[in-house]
Amino acid sequence: MSIITKIFGDPNEREIKKLKPIVEQIGIFENELVNLSNDDLKKEADKLKEKLKNGASLDDILPRAFALVRESGKRTLGQRHFDVQLIGGIVLHQGKIAEMRTGEGKTLSATLPAFLNSLTEEGVHIITVNDYLAKRDAVWMGQIYDLLGISVSCVVHDGSFLYSSAEKEKDKERDIKGGFKVLEDFLLPVSRKEAYSADIVYGTNNEFAFDYLRDNLAYDIDSKVQRGFNFAIIDEVDSILIDEARTPLIISGSTEESTEKYYHFAKLALVLKRDEDYELDEKLKAITINQKGQGTIVNRLGLDPWAENDIDTTSHIESALKAKEYFRRDKEYVVKDGEIIIVDEFTGRMMPGRRWSHGLHQAIEAKEGLKVKPESKTYANITFQNYFRGYKKLSGMTGTALTSAEEFDKVYGLEVVKIPTNKPMKRIDMDDLVLKTERGKFAALVKEIKKRYEKGQPVLIGTVSIEKNEYLSRLLEKEGIPHQVLNAKHHEREGEIIAQAGRPGAVTIATNMAGRGVDIILGGNPQNEEDAKKAVLSGGLHVIGTERHEARRIDNQLRGRSGRQGDPGSSQFFVSLEDDLMRIFGGDKIKSLMSFLKVPEDEPIEAKMVSKSIESAQSKIEGHYFDARKHILDYDDVVNKHREVFYKKRETILQKHKEGTLKDYLLELIESAGFSKDDYLKKEEILGEEPLREAEKYVCLQTLDYFWMGHLDAMDLLKDQVRLRAYGQQDPLVEYKREGHRMFKELLFGIENTIADSLLKLERKPQIKVVRTKEESKINLSPFKREEKTEERIREEKKEKIGRNDPCPCGSGKKYKRCHGA
Repeated sequence: MSIITKIFGDPNEREIKKLKPIVEQIGIFENELVNLSNDDLKKEADKLKEKLKNGASLDDILPRAFALVRESGKRTLGQRHFDVQLIGGIVLHQGKIAEMRTGEGKTLSATLPAFLNSLTEEGVHIITVNDYLAKRDAVWMGQIYDLLGISVSCVVHDGSFLYSSAEKEKDKERDIKGGFKVLEDFLLPVSRKEAYSADIVYGTNNEFAFDYLRDNLAYDIDSKVQRGFNFAIIDEVDSILIDEARTPLIISGSTEESTEKYYHFAKLALVLKRDEDYELDEKLKAITINQKGQGTIVNRLGLDPWAENDIDTTSHIESALKAKEYFRRDKEYVVKDGEIIIVDEFTGRMMPGRRWSHGLHQAIEAKEGLKVKPESKTYANITFQNYFRGYKKLSGMTGTALTSAEEFDKVYGLEVVKIPTNKPMKRIDMDDLVLKTERGKFAALVKEIKKRYEKGQPVLIGTVSIEKNEYLSRLLEKEGIPHQVLNAKHHEREGEIIAQAGRPGAVTIATNMAGRGVDIILGGNPQNEEDAKKAVLSGGLHVIGTERHEARRIDNQLRGRSGRQGDPGSSQFFVSLEDDLMRIFGGDKIKSLMSFLKVPEDEPIEAKMVSKSIESAQSKIEGHYFDARKHILDYDDVVNKHREVFYKKRETILQKHKEGTLKDYLLELIESAGFSKDDYLKKEEILGEEPLREAEKYVCLQTLDYFWMGHLDAMDLLKDQVRLRAYGQQDPLVEYKREGHRMFKELLFGIENTIADSLLKLERKPQIKVVRTKEESKINLSPFKREEKTEERIREEKKEKIGRNDPCPCGSGKKYKRCHGA
């Protein structure tokens, strides 16, 4: 405890103390609701809606709303919200992050603010880390909302569904929390738009964000599915807002480029030798090609890409070397059905459909000898940071947020509040066991697991990769220890495996998949009382970490599987001096000491000094990644301002087309671009009013999308270019903002002139079909074509109306005197 805390008290405790009177008030209202019928509870919810419409605030009705949810929880799930869950719910409603330990019921806590905020009828989004949890929570918690007259849906990768209680009365097994054998019986397939119209929508971060991007590629306002961004509750908020924040979401289409070069660069990477031709910076995951390496490359290629400033070639060579050195099969990715599928380093789950950018994915495909898919053209993109900052109110919950409190505050303006546990914590977290070699570590691990198994204690072993996961499984097989294996290759059985990991003598080896989402209940799930007693007497669930992760939060998530709701339990990490973290961040001193003391390779030493040095290294790495994410965000903030303006412009076109006022808008645009609007009015007489109205929309949207795609590419290129300006004592970010602002102004000018010019050149032609993105079907543009501009025509038109220093109307971004006025 610090001196400041001793003098002024713990600010977190003060925050919790302030909320206790509200909790007492909820209890008073709860007593009033006990004798009401189910129909009366629904009427009470309707009364609260009316109060809001008559000027009451959400805070005014919070105690009664929370009491209604608590009562509904008792009647539907047989679960009464604990007081600490009420506190967690209030914190979430306030737009903060609630740090709640594993097993304290985050999912149930979220029902309180979700119901309260749904009463505004503006929608509530609850974001989960995978489809399974989105479906589970929509069904499980849907019972609470349904009793109170609130509609619930979920949007997942394989469809969108509305919670339906119609199956409740049927004689079916309804073990909602345990086996989820009848999950689909409660989910009615509906359109995406219907799902988003529900009061409360469960879904994954990917689905919400991709639907947002797809909505902004729509060619018809009625085909948009989302309805605004009111309030979001993010489950496992650190995973989504921090771990995944380094990867922007991109909607793209393929290009026609040749893919042969990737195989060529993959072969070249094999020729180059580490430490001779290039050096690695494993902390930064960077590669530096030295002079000797450059000479080898020049000889092999027959050209000097550095002398010719061929950035494309040099970046492809670096990607091939990164693919060789930093991206390992069954760790960073798996090969399945002839494709590279990324494995999320934080969750251990496969991410089908995701691809690394800037040629890296192609480099890995070439390395593995697979068919290389061409690089793609970006149609739309956004970072999770900027997507979630678009909500009016944002909140989150996780078991591990305090280690990242600074980032939550600086990036999202979110305060972290630690919620007390319902029962005292009994888990014992032991110091790390350190071994000299990795081989010795695995030998010691097998001994430890065998000892725990023989006394009937359930054991969960966490590994950092599929490769290590399967290696340990083979070692246990040799020793005759029965066990379950959970990794991205066996993810279909995740719920079933984790549900039984608390049985006496159960041994479960899992990647980071076991770190989030599902509770491990002592005695199995559903719980067997006799087995539960045996598990408790053996010491409860023992968690073993086989390696420290770069982020402390991931280690804490693994530990958090044990000791839920006051259960006994323990945890310990086995660390080898050959582990990546120790090797890269300074295990040399300890290694020398162990050699000097002649410690056998399979004999562990328990050293607080090592644990502290590891946590110090982790803290530094977290700081480095925070800087990297901040760097990405700083640059994306520039594009995000452009994105907001551009999407608003696109929305205006769609809205005005629906209202029938697009013609007036375009006549103004044509005039401001310096053309004569009488010519356009004549077009209407010749081509017909109705066909021209439809053509206007397509011309506008196609022009906007074409320019936007070019702008995204140009901004991406600019980002690479401005880095070099640091050598000239210029701030790259300042230069990026300045240049980007100029480019965007020119983009808007080019869009308006191109739309005006294209509309004036419409003429009747047989129907043509155009392929847009993969997400959009082929669309019939209209019975018109647009003539291409020629230099002669541009010179003939408006020569006298355009100033020499005005931007050229062709949309090139250059001054007229340096382009078509030259």
